[in-house]
Amino acid sequence: MATRKQYTKEFKLDAVSLVVDQGYSRSEAARSLDINAQMLGRWVK
Repeated sequence: MATRKQYTKEFKLDAVSLVVDQGYSRSEAARSLDINAQMLGRWVK
């Protein structure tokens, strides 16, 4: 069984900033950060 990866608060804020402030789509930002787009969507909410 795989272990869950934990992300720092800074990483999450930077990821959300890509979507909210810099105009990236969720899928583009997630792909560039190598994370799941649905997870990024939860962070944006």
